[in-house]
Amino acid sequence: MRGNKTGSCLFQGPAASRAHKIYLYLTEFFAGMSVMAVELGASRLLAPYFSSSQIVWTIIIGTIMIAMALGNIYGGRKADRDPSPDRLYGRIVTAAIWIALIPVLGKYIIVGISALMIFTVDTNFLIWAAFAACMAIFVFPLFLLGTVTPSLVKYTMDSLDDNGKTVGTLNAANTIGSIIGTFLPTFVTIPAVGTSVTFLIFAGILLVLALIYFISNRIRSVRAAVAVILLTVSCFLGSADHFAFWEDGLVYEGESVYNYLQVKEDEEEVSLSTNVMFGVQSVYRKDGGLTNTFVDYALAAPLMAGRSEKEDLEVLMLGVGAGTYATKCLQYFKDIRVEGVEIDGKITRLAGTFFHMPADVPVVEYDGRAFLQVTDRKYDVIFVDAYQDITIPFQMSTMEFFDLVSSHLAEDGVMVVNLNMWEQDSDGINAWLMDTISCVFDYVHIVDVPATTNCELFASRRDGMQERLRSSLAGIEDVQLQDLMRQISDSLKKYEPGNHRMTDDRAPVELLGIRVIDDLIRQEVSYYRGLYDREGIDGLREALGL
Repeated sequence: MRGNKTGSCLFQGPAASRAHKIYLYLTEFFAGMSVMAVELGASRLLAPYFSSSQIVWTIIIGTIMIAMALGNIYGGRKADRDPSPDRLYGRIVTAAIWIALIPVLGKYIIVGISALMIFTVDTNFLIWAAFAACMAIFVFPLFLLGTVTPSLVKYTMDSLDDNGKTVGTLNAANTIGSIIGTFLPTFVTIPAVGTSVTFLIFAGILLVLALIYFISNRIRSVRAAVAVILLTVSCFLGSADHFAFWEDGLVYEGESVYNYLQVKEDEEEVSLSTNVMFGVQSVYRKDGGLTNTFVDYALAAPLMAGRSEKEDLEVLMLGVGAGTYATKCLQYFKDIRVEGVEIDGKITRLAGTFFHMPADVPVVEYDGRAFLQVTDRKYDVIFVDAYQDITIPFQMSTMEFFDLVSSHLAEDGVMVVNLNMWEQDSDGINAWLMDTISCVFDYVHIVDVPATTNCELFASRRDGMQERLRSSLAGIEDVQLQDLMRQISDSLKKYEPGNHRMTDDRAPVELLGIRVIDDLIRQEVSYYRGLYDREGIDGLREALGL
């Protein structure tokens, strides 16, 4: 790159014109906007692999702050040594190139780092893998963008008399840009065009910003030309949101405001996943039979609530997912009304498109707890299925929440909760949840779902759930369902609570969940670790079909 240090330079000298200063403020504005956009994009890129828990957000924010701090130090020193903006805009070009390549290479880097971590890390896998991926992908471009503010302070300062005003204006420009960079990806670009295109949009903004500078100063920059080529290539190669690039049979893959979504179909069933690494959330069997998942076990709740004794039964789902529970309730039970609350409206639309959820099932697009706070209706059954991997919303895991659920149940109503990370640890996440529920409900029973990590919990203020289930068996017309309900009634265990309590003030669900994830991952990879120890990388490749 050749810089022009004569009077024709756009930002030459302390008497730079107002128009020139405005461009520097615009640079600060768009840099702040891009930092926040990349940060939000980072959460969406990592979420399909590591979840979107508070822990992952902490890692993202922490690594970005490290990058920005180092960039501030480096940018200030470089500006003192070389007062020309040429190098700053060169760094902006490099950041644009890197951000543009994230949609092309980011998911492969994440999977590669995760594969290495699985074989080298025994505890806190999620934390270390997410931290390493974040460092590898995002620290460098944000380090470069961190050099913008101290550099521009140097370039815009006319004298010490107005240095406070100058620094304040730059910070205001950065902050306003950051505000827009926070709202624009979340509410506009990610839902409309996806995470990958969002990265490309903001890489393009940074590149245009630098190109205007170079062109206006008649500076020929090989780096900028390469950046244009790479951005163009990335637009073709990186515009697809195919996070699970190894998957076959995907009939839908996309993003909503809240989730990465994929629908997979084969000859027997259709399944919904809201992430890549932690399993399936909903299943629809094409033959119309039971799903062989936790949903089947939750069908015991209407029977426990005395369905056979009531003309109408009211069921509320907090977390509709693909609507499988609603579909099965309406299929097997007469005189039952089902409604749901689902915060992600896009999932509800998928439920109707791919999973045949009846169109007459009303679904409110709202947070489950917030819905309970604004309705005065009571239900016979409330099905709580808002927990995914370790992204258990803390506000739906506390005594205050379960008090709210209890207040919306009929006198003999039943709450059924799907615990999807079942483990026997007396100090694990499920023990904390069940103990908390036991503080609110006098009668709590549990049953394991075979061949899964799920456990179904049934809670009521009235005794006799197991007896009502048994007495209703004879009235079940479907033989397969009858057999399953009999098995559940025989396996149902009364839960003996411990002393754990989660409240709105203290609910450490993420840290508790990570321990379970570590155990699950350790169990899943133990076979492959042993294979690698015995047969090396060739044996591992053969087992994985690579």
